[in-house]
Amino acid sequence: MKHNGREAAGIRQLPWTGQDGKPCYVIGDGNGYVSRMADGIENIQLGMAGDLIGHANELLADRKVTGTELHFLASRLTESLRTVKRVAESRGSRLGVAVADPGIDD
Repeated sequence: MKHNGREAAGIRQLPWTGQDGKPCYVIGDGNGYVSRMADGIENIQLGMAGDLIGHANELLADRKVTGTELHFLASRLTESLRTVKRVAESRGSRLGVAVADPGIDD
């Protein structure tokens, strides 16, 4: 999401998606229940991404890893990267930082 003043106007992208993977937003001052819940979920998502990186390091060090295991790992890493990207965009927008979209399809 490119910064377009929405965050400054009190609109925040949430760390989850809605129907068909479309972004969800909340309107407010950032102190309400949904914003606090979003903060907690973002922290959980980032922690899970860190755990997944650790698992990936272990799996990739195993010379007996199968193609199926690597495919599963790549799928989970892709999901995690998509989530971390959404968190980064949301946090960047709240800081007033323009987030360039290099044309990567979500």
